[in-house]
Amino acid sequence: MSGNPDLNQQSFFHIRSDGAFVGNEAARGPWSPDHCHAGPVTGLVARAAETEVGPEKMLTRLTIDMLRPMPLAGLRVAAETTRHTKTMATTRVTVHDLDDTLCATATTMHLVRRNLGPVPNVAVPPPQFEGAVIGPFPIGETRHNLGGFANHTEILYPKGVSFGPGPKAIWMRAPSLLSDEVQSPIQALCPLADCANGLSWNAPTTEMGFMNTDLTVQIHREPVSDWLASDSICHWQSSGIGLSQAVLYDTEGPIGAALQTLVLFPQP
Repeated sequence: MSGNPDLNQQSFFHIRSDGAFVGNEAARGPWSPDHCHAGPVTGLVARAAETEVGPEKMLTRLTIDMLRPMPLAGLRVAAETTRHTKTMATTRVTVHDLDDTLCATATTMHLVRRNLGPVPNVAVPPPQFEGAVIGPFPIGETRHNLGGFANHTEILYPKGVSFGPGPKAIWMRAPSLLSDEVQSPIQALCPLADCANGLSWNAPTTEMGFMNTDLTVQIHREPVSDWLASDSICHWQSSGIGLSQAVLYDTEGPIGAALQTLVLFPQP
């Protein structure tokens, strides 16, 4: 559906011979030419945690604290189990740069999958997908002139949704983490989950920066479609602190939620 034939063909990362993850252009964030967008890195964290726990349990909560910028030049991701029972498992995940500096820490929760049959639930439709139109990534400005996350991500706007500031629901299809590996549905969700502040900003980056310091993703159902949606809103305060919150969807309905704490920095 994209007009760019190269879009979505590049993975976010490739793996060096020593196991480090090196960011491709698609992983570059908007704030620096040398650092990753946090969404793809969150996908690496989910990958490490899911590998550590195994496929019997579903990743239901991921919280990542972003302690410093994460270089495109290389990252090392390691997960360890902190608890594992028949019902649940938890992990701690660390992200270091190539100099062994700690860049991010994360914790995850995983719950065992069971088959209960039909259960009472609330039917909530997703944002309108049929008739949605191709549009630009909501942040058009960056602090560099290089390609990055926004150039490799496909965006659809439901009918009537504005391209401008304020709350909005959009559909996104992002690249894979690695070109030679099938990513899990939750790994595919992570880049979108980290975008709530970049989708529902209240003023453009030429007026205000709005970098997130953390991300918590809660997942109650694994997505089943390639296209995923975020219905998000940002709350900005004069203290310089903000919050973004989003409900996440696939084409069948809601799948989870995402929260980000924001640091606001006015532009000169």
